[in-house]
Amino acid sequence: MDDVRFLRSNRPLTRTPVLYDPGIVILCQGRKRGYWGGEVYIYDAQHYLVVSVPVPFTMETDASEEEPMLAVYLRLDFKLAAELMLQVGEREGVATAVPKGMYSSPMDDKLSDSVLRFLEVMSEPVDALILGPALVREIYYRIVGGEQGGSMRAALNRQGQFGKITKAIRRIHASYPEPLDVECLAKVAGMSVPSFHLHFRTVTDTSPMQYLKSTRLHQARLLMLRNDMTAAIAGFSVGYESASQFSREFKRFFGRTPQAEVQWMKRTYALPAPTSPSIYVSSH
Repeated sequence: MDDVRFLRSNRPLTRTPVLYDPGIVILCQGRKRGYWGGEVYIYDAQHYLVVSVPVPFTMETDASEEEPMLAVYLRLDFKLAAELMLQVGEREGVATAVPKGMYSSPMDDKLSDSVLRFLEVMSEPVDALILGPALVREIYYRIVGGEQGGSMRAALNRQGQFGKITKAIRRIHASYPEPLDVECLAKVAGMSVPSFHLHFRTVTDTSPMQYLKSTRLHQARLLMLRNDMTAAIAGFSVGYESASQFSREFKRFFGRTPQAEVQWMKRTYALPAPTSPSIYVSSH
């Protein structure tokens, strides 16, 4: 299934900057902690994580050879979520729920049962082909109708200030190599510049230009890792005009030079290209 990834890591990962794609992360073993906006988001065998808009934060993983981290990642299917939102309706107070770009929530028994059946089905190729999509839909239904489903539905409704900021975020991810400034992004959002600054920080916990920089640096790291690009070429590819400026900002952001960071990533994942969708945006 194109929008499903099974993840395994048998070594811990200390705090590292990440930029998640919109999606659902369900851990079956191990633990991850996300640090964002002064809060800690725990996702483990008792909690799942939902990201409705890409948000930059730092993440760490607890894992070992004896007890590897095992997880399922579902890239957020906006069409499926919207369809279920219409069916669920507003019976749980979506009209008054606070939209959130990211949240972790406890796994209840019904969701756990749905995930278990999904894993059993996915172990058989024919069952996966025929029954897998229906069980993904069931998992979405459990989450949309779950404890924090109102917050998720409010976020995905794309109404109000949250929805306007989401439009600007989509523009950033579609056009990050191009020259972008606050005035341009505020116009996309249909907001004044001061209002845009205020609401953008509320949604992402960062400024528009810092968010753009974060997106470019994450994408450059991905290009160097997967395509063996030099730092200079990767920097130019994501919108930097100066190779030295790119290298300085990259080291300040990731804590390593571009070359050292790529070497570290290859050692950490023992792969020529990473399979974990939790570290990159638009990288699957």
